[in-house]
Amino acid sequence: MKLSDKHSVKVRFNEADPLGIVWHGHYLRYFEDGREAFGERYDLSYLGMYKLGFIAPLVSIHCDFKRSLKYGDTAIVETTYTYNPAAKINFSYKIFDPISQGILAEGYSVQVFLDKDTKELQLSSPAFFEEWKKKHLSI
Repeated sequence: MKLSDKHSVKVRFNEADPLGIVWHGHYLRYFEDGREAFGERYDLSYLGMYKLGFIAPLVSIHCDFKRSLKYGDTAIVETTYTYNPAAKINFSYKIFDPISQGILAEGYSVQVFLDKDTKELQLSSPAFFEEWKKKHLSI
Protein backbone atom coordinates (compact mmCIF):
# COMPACT_ATOMS: atom_id res chain seq x y z
CA MET A 1 0.00 0.00 0.00
CA LYS A 2 1.21 3.48 -0.87
CA LEU A 3 0.80 6.15 1.80
CA SER A 4 1.12 9.71 0.62
CA ASP A 5 -0.03 13.20 1.45
CA LYS A 6 -0.20 16.36 -0.62
CA HIS A 7 0.50 19.70 0.99
CA SER A 8 0.34 23.15 -0.61
CA VAL A 9 3.15 25.68 -0.07
CA LYS A 10 3.17 29.31 -1.11
CA VAL A 11 6.58 30.86 -1.71
CA ARG A 12 7.12 33.74 0.67
CA PHE A 13 9.14 36.90 0.02
CA ASN A 14 11.95 35.91 2.42
CA GLU A 15 12.48 32.59 0.59
CA ALA A 16 13.55 34.27 -2.66
CA ASP A 17 16.76 35.98 -3.72
CA PRO A 18 16.82 39.49 -5.28
CA LEU A 19 15.88 37.96 -8.64
CA GLY A 20 12.77 36.40 -7.10
CA ILE A 21 14.11 32.82 -7.35
CA VAL A 22 13.75 30.49 -4.35
CA TRP A 23 17.06 29.68 -2.65
CA HIS A 24 17.83 25.95 -3.05
CA GLY A 25 17.92 25.26 0.70
CA HIS A 26 14.24 26.12 1.07
CA TYR A 27 13.28 23.04 -0.95
CA LEU A 28 14.47 20.93 1.99
CA ARG A 29 12.20 22.98 4.22
CA TYR A 30 9.31 22.26 1.86
CA PHE A 31 10.17 18.55 2.25
CA GLU A 32 9.98 19.06 6.02
CA ASP A 33 6.59 20.75 5.65
CA GLY A 34 5.53 17.66 3.72
CA ARG A 35 6.80 15.30 6.45
CA GLU A 36 4.91 17.25 9.11
CA ALA A 37 1.69 17.22 7.07
CA PHE A 38 2.13 13.48 6.46
CA GLY A 39 2.69 12.92 10.19
CA GLU A 40 -0.48 14.82 11.07
CA ARG A 41 -2.54 12.88 8.55
CA TYR A 42 -1.18 9.43 9.44
CA ASP A 43 -0.46 9.87 13.17
CA LEU A 44 3.33 9.82 12.85
CA SER A 45 4.22 13.22 14.28
CA TYR A 46 7.54 14.27 15.77
CA LEU A 47 5.87 15.25 19.04
CA GLY A 48 4.02 11.94 19.17
CA MET A 49 7.30 10.04 18.78
CA TYR A 50 8.93 12.24 21.40
CA LYS A 51 6.15 11.49 23.90
CA LEU A 52 6.82 7.78 23.30
CA GLY A 53 10.53 8.25 24.05
CA PHE A 54 12.05 8.57 20.57
CA ILE A 55 13.39 11.14 18.17
CA ALA A 56 13.88 10.59 14.44
CA PRO A 57 16.67 12.74 13.02
CA LEU A 58 17.45 12.91 9.33
CA VAL A 59 20.59 11.00 8.37
CA SER A 60 20.28 11.50 4.63
CA ILE A 61 18.41 13.87 2.34
CA HIS A 62 18.63 14.39 -1.39
CA CYS A 63 17.00 16.81 -3.82
CA ASP A 64 17.05 16.95 -7.62
CA PHE A 65 16.03 20.37 -8.95
CA LYS A 66 14.05 20.44 -12.18
CA ARG A 67 12.65 23.97 -12.40
CA SER A 68 12.91 27.02 -10.14
CA LEU A 69 10.16 28.25 -7.91
CA LYS A 70 9.69 32.01 -7.71
CA TYR A 71 8.30 34.42 -5.17
CA GLY A 72 4.50 34.20 -5.13
CA ASP A 73 4.34 30.71 -6.68
CA THR A 74 2.22 28.01 -5.10
CA ALA A 75 3.44 24.43 -5.28
CA ILE A 76 2.26 21.06 -4.08
CA VAL A 77 4.56 18.85 -2.02
CA GLU A 78 3.67 15.18 -2.32
CA THR A 79 5.26 13.14 0.47
CA THR A 80 5.20 9.36 0.15
CA TYR A 81 6.24 6.82 2.78
CA THR A 82 8.49 4.14 1.32
CA TYR A 83 8.37 0.84 3.19
CA ASN A 84 11.64 -0.47 4.61
CA PRO A 85 11.86 -3.40 7.06
CA ALA A 86 14.78 -1.71 8.86
CA ALA A 87 14.41 0.73 11.76
CA LYS A 88 14.19 3.69 9.40
CA ILE A 89 11.61 6.08 8.02
CA ASN A 90 12.02 6.62 4.30
CA PHE A 91 10.13 9.29 2.41
CA SER A 92 10.16 10.34 -1.22
CA TYR A 93 9.04 13.78 -2.34
CA LYS A 94 7.73 15.47 -5.45
CA ILE A 95 7.23 19.20 -5.62
CA PHE A 96 5.04 20.09 -8.56
CA ASP A 97 3.14 22.94 -10.12
CA PRO A 98 -0.58 22.54 -9.31
CA ILE A 99 -1.67 23.90 -12.71
CA SER A 100 0.70 22.28 -15.21
CA GLN A 101 1.47 19.28 -12.96
CA GLY A 102 5.12 19.76 -13.98
CA ILE A 103 7.73 18.45 -11.56
CA LEU A 104 9.77 21.23 -9.95
CA ALA A 105 11.90 19.05 -7.65
CA GLU A 106 12.14 15.45 -6.47
CA GLY A 107 13.96 13.89 -3.57
CA TYR A 108 14.08 11.50 -0.68
CA SER A 109 15.04 11.36 2.97
CA VAL A 110 16.03 8.76 5.55
CA GLN A 111 15.42 9.06 9.28
CA VAL A 112 16.52 6.74 12.07
CA PHE A 113 15.24 6.28 15.60
CA LEU A 114 17.18 7.42 18.65
CA ASP A 115 16.25 7.09 22.29
CA LYS A 116 15.24 10.66 23.23
CA ASP A 117 17.20 10.59 26.53
CA THR A 118 20.35 8.61 25.74
CA LYS A 119 20.46 9.48 22.00
CA GLU A 120 21.36 5.82 21.34
CA LEU A 121 20.57 4.50 17.88
CA GLN A 122 17.72 1.97 17.86
CA LEU A 123 18.81 -1.01 15.78
CA SER A 124 15.30 -2.46 15.70
CA SER A 125 12.11 -0.54 15.07
CA PRO A 126 10.35 0.76 18.18
CA ALA A 127 7.15 -1.12 19.02
CA PHE A 128 4.99 1.92 18.21
CA PHE A 129 6.45 2.06 14.69
CA GLU A 130 5.83 -1.64 14.07
CA GLU A 131 2.22 -1.11 15.20
CA TRP A 132 1.96 1.95 12.94
CA LYS A 133 3.14 -0.08 9.94
CA LYS A 134 0.65 -2.87 10.71
CA LYS A 135 -2.18 -0.35 10.96
CA HIS A 136 -1.38 1.67 7.84
CA LEU A 137 0.34 -0.83 5.57
CA SER A 138 -1.59 -4.02 6.39
CA ILE A 139 1.65 -5.83 7.25
